[in-house]
Amino acid sequence: MAAPDLRLIVITDRGLAAPRAVADVVAGALAAGAPAIQLRDKEADARELYRLALELRELTRRHHALLFINDRLDVALAAGADGAHLGPDDVPLARARAVVPDTFLLGWSTDDPEQAVRAAADGADYIGCGAVFGTASKAGLEDERIGPRGLAAVARAVTIPVVGIGGVTPDNVTGIAAAGAAGAAVIGAVMAADDVTAAVRGLLEPFPRETP
Repeated sequence: MAAPDLRLIVITDRGLAAPRAVADVVAGALAAGAPAIQLRDKEADARELYRLALELRELTRRHHALLFINDRLDVALAAGADGAHLGPDDVPLARARAVVPDTFLLGWSTDDPEQAVRAAADGADYIGCGAVFGTASKAGLEDERIGPRGLAAVARAVTIPVVGIGGVTPDNVTGIAAAGAAGAAVIGAVMAADDVTAAVRGLLEPFPRETP
């Protein structure tokens, strides 16, 4: 199976997208070349999240992009998403890998090299690592900054792709690439952007697309 294109994962946030609909911002990001979207909505119940997932699934398929669902493995499978992004409070990674199709992608969040190695052994397809530069998009992580050096330590520890997250913008994304990450994951840099196209293109710039 070909390696997934994780040069940029755009994570949704309805508050930052407002007054625009999340789907409208996602459509703009996909049109600009974003290769992956992660549906994240902590306030939506399972039914609403499923509805949103179907809406975004239609958009990502149209653009040949990946769709991940944050936390909810059940919703991801029901909606036909490409994968799910899990963390310590979700279904155990090894158990998730045992019940999903072989082509289903599993992401795992950690900023610890040893935990990243364990996650890879348990079946993770990629690691989301951060917060690299700090973030205002996730409560409790405002003062966390592992920096490019911390990101590089995780990237060196595993052979699966590592994606840097946390305070990433077009102005500092080169530090993510220089640390050896396969790509960046962003929330506010795209969801709150006045010019979604410019933001996506700037974030992709240090990650040239590999040609066969």
